[in-house]
Amino acid sequence: MQGIAHARRALWLGLAIAGPAAATANITLFYNERPPYLIAAHDGSVSGLTGTPAGRAFATAGIPFMWARTPANRQLAAIKQNKAMDCAVGWFKNPEREQFAQFTKAIYRDKPAVALANKGFQVNQYDTLERVLATSGIRVLLKENYSYGPFIDNSIARYSPHLTHTTAENALMLEMIRKGRADLMFMAEEEADYLLANAGAGGGDFYLLKFSDMPAGEKRYIMCSKQVPEDIIERLNRAITFE
Repeated sequence: MQGIAHARRALWLGLAIAGPAAATANITLFYNERPPYLIAAHDGSVSGLTGTPAGRAFATAGIPFMWARTPANRQLAAIKQNKAMDCAVGWFKNPEREQFAQFTKAIYRDKPAVALANKGFQVNQYDTLERVLATSGIRVLLKENYSYGPFIDNSIARYSPHLTHTTAENALMLEMIRKGRADLMFMAEEEADYLLANAGAGGGDFYLLKFSDMPAGEKRYIMCSKQVPEDIIERLNRAITFE
């Protein structure tokens, strides 16, 4: 956990309040750069589809905080350990996480999930997720400790495709798909569009796979350790404008 401790010392920005009071920042707000959701600026601030509304909620509520760039697994571990007032931006809410964390109101809702597939793996566009996961020999790349929402999570458990887990971020996961280490990976359409737009000449190695039965995208939340007082969660909820 040294990376978190270093981030707390070195990467803090009291965006919630201005002036000398910013030095009293006491909530660590974890992020892991993940365009278009979370985009770090040179001044230490964070923007993006979830970064902007999260920072705005703390600022509107007048709650001091510091941004800390932290890998996803370390974020989860810190919140589970419940040793400090830690929060993380843009996580899905599920029953397992609700046992050790608390969540604000939603700050964003994804478009329906899609898959980025290797061009050598061909199935019918707009087929059902069930039929795609039932494809003989299919290999699915998943991020370790991530939830892809109940529909995808439950479908994977039901059809048991061959799974490869990784702690890598999506850009490196895309490279794994390109090299044929797996056939496809799941993500929100917003993120898939961003990755394909920035893939350059290599974008031709992939295609976007949509599913006819995919429900609306999952909501994303600010997830906090139980050390964070309930009144702070309530203040954030009043400041969050997403409906």
